Amino acid sequence: MPPTPVSTQDAGVVVSAPRFPRAARVRAKAEFTAVFERGRRTAEPRMALHWLADDAPARLGLAVSRRVDPHAVGRNRIKRNLREAFRHLRGRLPGGAYVVVARGGAAQADGVALREAFARLLQRAGALPPPSPAGTMPPAIPAPSSDQAPR
Repeated sequence: MPPTPVSTQDAGVVVSAPRFPRAARVRAKAEFTAVFERGRRTAEPRMALHWLADDAPARLGLAVSRRVDPHAVGRNRIKRNLREAFRHLRGRLPGGAYVVVARGGAAQADGVALREAFARLLQRAGALPPPSPAGTMPPAIPAPSSDQAPR
């Protein structure tokens, strides 16, 4: 009997999730500086968002210092959750550089709270439309005109 595969890669199956490509990252010091100096800013207790609109696709930069969480595993958890939230929202965001600076409250927040806080900041900055009120229905599909009605 063959051994049970430990991972999907061992079984010959490669599962690839949507990635966070280099083109979607703010990496250069000059770009961070430009966002901090010329971008818009909005904040809440867990994090601050700096946003500089431009023609390039949406890109994310993260700043999580040791002051936020002295343990690397905690800082990495914060960054992982924010990257995941950005990855899901990236297609709906206008072009530009988004830099998130984590604050002390981020260390105590769970992943859901971090993602919700990030979405709220994007809405407050005007990068995302506000969510539709609960219980509303999507717009109705218009009825076909009389000349297009089936016969």
